[in-house]
Amino acid sequence: MQAPQTTVDPSEIAKFEAMAADWWDENGKFKPLHMLNPCRLDYITSQIAAEFDRDLTAPEPFKGLRILDIGCGGGLLAEPMARLGADVVGADAAERNIPVAQIHAEQSGLKIDYRHTTAEDMADAGEQFDAVLNMEVVEHVASPIDYLVACRMLLKPGGLHICSTLNRNPKSYVVAIIGAEHVMRWLPKGTHDWTKFITPDELYDLLQNAGLDPVDRKGFVFNPVAWSWRLSDRDLSVNYVTASVKRA
Repeated sequence: MQAPQTTVDPSEIAKFEAMAADWWDENGKFKPLHMLNPCRLDYITSQIAAEFDRDLTAPEPFKGLRILDIGCGGGLLAEPMARLGADVVGADAAERNIPVAQIHAEQSGLKIDYRHTTAEDMADAGEQFDAVLNMEVVEHVASPIDYLVACRMLLKPGGLHICSTLNRNPKSYVVAIIGAEHVMRWLPKGTHDWTKFITPDELYDLLQNAGLDPVDRKGFVFNPVAWSWRLSDRDLSVNYVTASVKRA
């Protein structure tokens, strides 16, 4: 089965190309991701550790695992995975993100295979991974189902797919569009298209239709008083994340 030719949306790529140099500025355009990153990493590492029976207190607990961070941006997730011992490939369709990620990894003394490519091209090349991290990407592609099929093809049988995105409802419009882009100005206006947000039930259907078995989902909830994010079993109203396993 061949992956679709591409699900890249050129207008979406252009948005992130324009912001490439700001990836590692904790007070810049990617401030929301820097704030969210510890919460994302908590979920990702716990899911990988559980799936592959790894002890997170051990040195390099992910040694021997090949992990793909698709839509890697500047490497905010790829670098922690490499520090945990994984063999990491970071891929992004926005070409300008790659040298930013490469330079930062070199400065950090990390070996990460960064590539300007797409999920579809990697799937057609027969690439295989133990885990695919697919964070805040699916709401930016032209065809979510085709994109998720490509992600499934990139997994070894029994491999783990972790996907986060934004729910589509009135609250997410207020928080993610009006709040983040217009009031707080955390992101440039137009970064997100609310009509492309995906509800948890829609994502579950997409994952299943792509050949993946959803096994978990959690919400990322922002506390404006503590100015921090936490995981929630119940509140998936704005940001949320799922874990799925490739059928053998």
